Amino acid sequence: MPLDSVTATADTPVKTLVSWNVNGLRAVIKKDPSFAEVFSSCDADVFAIQETKLQEGQVDLDIPGYHQTWNYAERKGYSGTAVFSKEEPLQVIRKIGSPVADDEGRVCALEFASYWFVNVYTPNSKNGLARLDERMVWDERYRDFLVGLAQQKPVVTCGDFNVAHEEIDLKNPDTNHQNAGFSDEERGSFGRLLDAGFTDSFRMLYPDRTDAYSWWSYRMRARERNVGWRIDYFLVSDDAAGRIEGASILDDVFGSDHCPVSLRIRL
Repeated sequence: MPLDSVTATADTPVKTLVSWNVNGLRAVIKKDPSFAEVFSSCDADVFAIQETKLQEGQVDLDIPGYHQTWNYAERKGYSGTAVFSKEEPLQVIRKIGSPVADDEGRVCALEFASYWFVNVYTPNSKNGLARLDERMVWDERYRDFLVGLAQQKPVVTCGDFNVAHEEIDLKNPDTNHQNAGFSDEERGSFGRLLDAGFTDSFRMLYPDRTDAYSWWSYRMRARERNVGWRIDYFLVSDDAAGRIEGASILDDVFGSDHCPVSLRIRL
């Protein structure tokens, strides 16, 4: 039984958690609004980013009051994740034991006193689904990893999962069927993750909301026309789903081809 299986009470603090694929942190730091401005406006307890595209020492972020956890890809200028947390983690895991993509800086798993927080940047299946087989291997290992953590305490996992789960999660499902991010294989794999004991927080609260997206192509004025995909998620282990207070897509935040997503939850 999870260590914290008791239902949250009114005295349990509400935590604000934010996730954002910045698509190159060095660029976002210099944009208007800057990363620092976006970060400050969110006032998050935990702020996770993906696709940092840098190596250790290439940026020096001064964020008072936050502990910084980084995971860099071995390949320069590629992938990478980071987590900024007010609470100091008890331990950090950066590899999940996957035979593929485990050297690409894709995971920051932080154990806190009452829950696990896991930031992920899922491998893209690439054009023509060239990396689909590796993606399926990664998905299976990541699912097993989360299930193992959930046996200890509640789990919150967030990030760019590189899949739109259902047709409601992208603007043009018909013309994108079997494209990377909307293949039957990827959608089925994401469904198996949910079936393994995890809740899509946004869809739980807004089961029928349309035109709610977190990523837009830079081409064809896609963001201006809101031709997008919802591929950034906060998933919560089922034993903590009843603690969710709110979930949002912060589509008024620019600076990347993704926008941040957020979760408010009692933990």
